[in-house]
Amino acid sequence: MTAITFRTVLPGDAEAIAAIYAHHVLHGTATFDIDPPPVLFWAEKIGAIAERGWPFLVAEAGGSVVGYAYVAQFRDRPAYARTCEDSIYVAPEVTGRGIGRGLLEALIDGARDCGFEQIIAVIGGAEPSSMGLHARCGFVEAGRMRAVGRKFGRTLDTVYMQRPLSG
Repeated sequence: MTAITFRTVLPGDAEAIAAIYAHHVLHGTATFDIDPPPVLFWAEKIGAIAERGWPFLVAEAGGSVVGYAYVAQFRDRPAYARTCEDSIYVAPEVTGRGIGRGLLEALIDGARDCGFEQIIAVIGGAEPSSMGLHARCGFVEAGRMRAVGRKFGRTLDTVYMQRPLSG
């Protein structure tokens, strides 16, 4: 595999991001979405996150986007202004190669630089690979909501993991 580089998202990355996310919607339980959102949704999300100055990163290999990660405020209410939630997805053909970890480590730094003090991961389906990635990056389990989702005929938990951004 060619070298992986990490960079800030560009508006033209929306199509690749939509394709990566669509795979996870259609084949995994890390997201509880059932139908993949269209490219326009991603173009608007890229713009909205950029407008706020929050980090939205992509991993690139051989000129193609193979993963992405971003943060957004955890909840809209003003009291949550210093807490963000991360979202991270990697193309299925390149999982297990450290791309997720590289994205998440860079995202943590970017979130801290934006003034966030806490970062939350909301992991649908209690996906072991996502939980493991977050644990390796210093997150700890902060809660579990049992049997709150249903996808592919399975009842699923959602796990909350949290990490302070100081230090």
